[in-house]
Amino acid sequence: MSTPEVTSLSVGTMDNNVYILTCPSTGKRVLIDPANEADAILDALGTPVVDYILLTHGDYDHWIALDEVRKATGAPLGMHPADEAMLEGRKVDFEVNEGDVIRFGEVELQVFHVPGHTSGSICFYGAPHLIDGDTLFPGGVGNTKRPGGDFSLLIEGVRTKFFTLPDETKVYPGHGKGTTIGAERPHLQEWIDRGW
Repeated sequence: MSTPEVTSLSVGTMDNNVYILTCPSTGKRVLIDPANEADAILDALGTPVVDYILLTHGDYDHWIALDEVRKATGAPLGMHPADEAMLEGRKVDFEVNEGDVIRFGEVELQVFHVPGHTSGSICFYGAPHLIDGDTLFPGGVGNTKRPGGDFSLLIEGVRTKFFTLPDETKVYPGHGKGTTIGAERPHLQEWIDRGW
């Protein structure tokens, strides 16, 4: 299996990250979180050929450009069913659940379902890359002080699914700068003690 190449761009006023993952052997691609600025996303793609559009979760700021990008690419949309209602009537082409494997070209992405920010938050792991939406950031986990948020559930998911990955695993969050598993793992108890 191949290691995906990761291209990211920051869009919109909330510094949302859009990720394009490419198979280095075949050129097959997936697009994760078409957050905003459809023109910028399509420019970054170059040609509108994408195997899948994937959403890490259903928050509106992560799919503002979905309609335009979906129309331009014709790519099927996948997300966790627990967040589908957040798409305001838009239909998902396929469900993505814990343990699923997303294949494109010679790349395989392992799916982790890590609820707590939203009920349907999912993350995509293709060593050494972890595309994690709003689940883990430099210095802590995502916001759980929101409807449907659950801090203890999010901490448990990060502890059992993320912090078992190698230290060198690169974390690509939904906003702002990335980090590594090795940089964040030692601080888990601090986050638990502070409660966010």
